[in-house]
Amino acid sequence: MPTYDYKCDGCEHTWEEFHSMTAEPTKKCPTCGKKKAKRLIGAGGGLIFKGTGFYQTDYRSDSYKKSADADKAPSANTDPKASTDSSKKSESKTNSSE
Repeated sequence: MPTYDYKCDGCEHTWEEFHSMTAEPTKKCPTCGKKKAKRLIGAGGGLIFKGTGFYQTDYRSDSYKKSADADKAPSANTDPKASTDSSKKSESKTNSSE
């Protein structure tokens, strides 16, 4: 339910009321009692972001996330253990020839 701003044309009193959008606007001023109150046009509530940050990538689709995870997974050709094993074998051959 929104908050509405009102102003009395009789006594210039301004106030806020919290009521439903479908409710009839208040006509009677709470200060002077005259039925000269008018609802003012307000700017509305502002949008407030709370948290550490909001990025475009926070709301990626599931298909995008799956393909990104597949790209991150190591393939058989780039196995880091395989490259270190071959380098150890070449080192042992050079050491034995001395």
